Formats: sequence, C-alpha cells, structure tokens
Amino acid sequence: MKKKIVMIALATLATASVGAQSAYDATHLANRDLNGTARFVGMGGAMGALGGDISTIGTNPAGIGVYRSNDAMLTLGFSSIGTESKYDGKTFNSDKNRWSFDNAGFVVSTKIGNQTALRYVNFGFNYQKAKSFYRTTMMEGQLAYSQTDLMANQANIMFQNGYDLWQMGQDNINPYDNNGVGWLAALGFDTGLIETDDDPKNPYYNYGIEPSSNFRSQERGGIDQYDFNIAFNIRDRVYLGFTVGAHDVNYRKSYFYSEKDKGNGDNYNLNSENRIEGIGWNAKLGIIFRPIEESPLRIGLAIHTPIFYSLSYSTSAIMQSNLWFTNDANEEFQEHFEADTYYELYDKDMKREFDLRTPWKYNVSLGYTVGTGLALGAEYEYEDFSSMKFRYPEGDEMGFETQQVKQTSKGVHTFRVGAEYKVDPQFALRLGYNHSSAAYNEDAVKVLSYNSINTDTDFANAKSLSNYTLGIGYRGSQFYADLAYKYSTQKADFYPFAFSDDRPAVTKITNTRSQVLLTLGLRF
Repeated sequence: MKKKIVMIALATLATASVGAQSAYDATHLANRDLNGTARFVGMGGAMGALGGDISTIGTNPAGIGVYRSNDAMLTLGFSSIGTESKYDGKTFNSDKNRWSFDNAGFVVSTKIGNQTALRYVNFGFNYQKAKSFYRTTMMEGQLAYSQTDLMANQANIMFQNGYDLWQMGQDNINPYDNNGVGWLAALGFDTGLIETDDDPKNPYYNYGIEPSSNFRSQERGGIDQYDFNIAFNIRDRVYLGFTVGAHDVNYRKSYFYSEKDKGNGDNYNLNSENRIEGIGWNAKLGIIFRPIEESPLRIGLAIHTPIFYSLSYSTSAIMQSNLWFTNDANEEFQEHFEADTYYELYDKDMKREFDLRTPWKYNVSLGYTVGTGLALGAEYEYEDFSSMKFRYPEGDEMGFETQQVKQTSKGVHTFRVGAEYKVDPQFALRLGYNHSSAAYNEDAVKVLSYNSINTDTDFANAKSLSNYTLGIGYRGSQFYADLAYKYSTQKADFYPFAFSDDRPAVTKITNTRSQVLLTLGLRF
C-alpha cells in the first residue's frame, strides 16, 4: 500500500551542518541526581543553609564556610535500578544492580582569629557522581503508524532541499558522508523500505508496513563532577563561598527497533550504537547569613552559571530488511537487504562536535537548629530548561536544535526538605524528601532535522521526580560513618517515534531506583 507522507514543517528549517543531537539529549545531560555523602542524601539534599557537609559545595558553596576543622571522606553506593513498561496489555520489567563510587572529598579549614571579622578561610575539593544514565527500556505491540513514515518524510524534505537519494545512487555518491542526507531516510532507501514514484514534489513513499513492533534500549555511563571551592566565615554570622566545577560526560546508548507486517511477513530491524562524550565547566556563588545574630535561623542564596559543554556525538547504525515481492509469473519471493553505516564510512563511526549551554540555576534555602539535637532544612531551586542552547564549535548557534529545546522543555521547580535528630551526641537519625517538576511539555515530541544522523527515534516525556530518603549517622572524636537509603520514582510517557502530530499509543513507563550509600570520614 502506497502511503503519501505529510511534511513536518519544523523539519524544513535549513541547517548549516549535519544534525547530530536532539533536545532530549540536552535535557538528559542537564538533569542531576540526588547524590553525595550519606548525610546529605539522608536529609534529602536540604542542607544549603545548614552547611557543614562536603556535598553543599555543589548546591550552596557557602556551606563549606561553616567548617571549623579539616575533613576527608569517601562514599560508596549500591543501586537497584528498575524500569516497568506497559503497552498493548503487556508489562515488561528490567532490573539491574550495580556498585558505584559516588563521592570523595576533603576540606582544609584555616582559622584566622577569634577577634577579626574574617574568622575562617576554607578550601574544599569534591568528586561526585552527578548523574547515572543506567537504564534499560523495552516495549512491543501493534502500532497504528510505522517508523517507515519518518523515513519517507525525511527523504522528501531532503529532496526539497536538493538531495535526491535515487540520483545520488545513480551518481555513486555516498549518502552517509554527505551533510545534506538524513541517515534514517538513507537506510530506509537502501533496504527497500521507502520507494520512489513520479510525484514531482514528494517522490518518496513508505513500503506500507502495518507493524507489530519490538523495541529495546540500554543506556549506560554517567556524569562525573569535580568541584573546587573557597569559602569564608565572617563573624560567625555570614558565610561566602565560590565553587568552580568541571564535568566529565560519558553517555552510551544501544538501540534496537524492529517492525513486522502481520499480513505478509515483511519485516526489518534497526540497530545503532550512540555515544556522547565531552567536558564542561561552570561556577557557583553562594551566601549563608543569620539575619538575627542570636537566632538559629539561617538563610542561604546561591546562583549557578550554565554548564558550558564541549561535546562529541558518535554513532553507527545497521538496518536489515526482509521483503516479499511478486515476479512476472505471479510467484512470490523474498529478498534480504542490509545497510551498514560503519562499513559505508570505511570501518569507522560518524563523529560530530557540538557545544551545549545548560540553564542558569537559582537556589534559596532555610536552615534552623533547635539546641544541639535537631536540625531542619528546606530548599527551593529553579532552572529554565527551555533556555538551553546548542552551538557549533565555531560559535554559531544551531538554530533548529535550539528551537526544538524551546518547544519541548520548560522551567523545573525543585523542593527539598530534611531533618536530622541527634539521639545522643554520637548518633543521629535523618529523614528527607525532594520533588522536581517535569522538564518536558506534555505535547513534546522528538523531531529530527532532515539531515540528522540520528537513527534512534525513541523519546520519553518524563514527569515529576520524587526522592524519599532516610539515614543514620555516627560521630566519634575524629572518625564518623553515615548510612543512607534513597528511593526514587518517576513516571514517563514513552514513544518509539513521533510522526507529525501523530504518534503510536503511549507506553507507560515507571522508573525506580533504590540506593544505599555509606560514607566514611575523618575530621581533624
């Protein structure tokens, strides 16, 4: 069945270079996990105004100014990561367990004097696993639309921009090394999934698969964060801090998608290996002050600059199809087609460089202590994910990708609360909770430019995230140990692809993570 393709208006925007990333990549990299020391996590991360913990180096740098002694610590973690997918009356579950090295840092505290305005100058360094990408997602079932719709749509937009796949084949031009060619269309054309006719405007149409689909992706890697801090204690009433952070990105995704026509057995599958690597930096400035000298109330304010990333995206893809045809004698026969970008590029992945600027972040916090036995913390944080920008390494803005960010993402509000109660001077109990609103608009879709080398068309519109935490702690004269448990849960609407305003029925996803953290440290 020949199916004419409706054009996606946004995808007709011209791009100066081949597309290699999406708005969903940007949000993926900008998000952060609740992680750090077991004390910090046990209190839900609500320590921005309380300070005195190495993990505040990344939320409110002034928290390091509260220290009055040297400190060195490390944190180990164990996580159980689960994903539940529900589609077409079927439920799929994936559970993975892994150990991790989550945090290590130290603080050097230098006393200036008791009578001077400047009481302490402190220096701190902290390594932290800021983001874990570990997740496996699965779905299968009957779809109302086919991914081949996207292939034909991309081919027609390419054609309107002067890139004709059929003509390139006649001229022996390699489409996979051409900045005007989208890989999804090229793979579909080379494997017989899209064909041509005599339409002068939209000559490409899909083969006509009415699919039963199967999808699986595995995401791995993380973001390592290295923070360097200097903080000041002024009259034991005002604390100032400044942090410079370095960020190391290592994200990997293995993607598999297949469709099969239940009518005649036509089928294909698409595999890709994708990787984003690079580094970034940002700065944070914070203050903690007591508005009333005799009061235990503390107020904290912090501002984080965007993270300025320099990144590379590398990918390779293989598509295989098995299609049935009828010859002149009315006999049916099957042909197998295969296209491999790694082979077509002479045994190498495609690699593209790009820059990303994440949002500004604003943090307000409150801290209150009752005697020496109870500490309470609360925080509010805001960042506008729609303000993120893609740029080429030369400095020019990537207009298509940046526009997509504005259309898919929105501002995120994060609330944190936490409490610590000392049963006696040595033992403490902790409890915390934080909530982050959704970063995606409800109608957000993943749209690829006509010359994108992306072939992983899936996307998930994650909803709000909740973290529930509790912990215990021991403090000796020098040695201390903290243990925390965190349970994270987040729902998402998943789609294997979107076609114009149409998408397959939603797959309901629930992501969960149970994490146990152990921090060991010395204060001296």
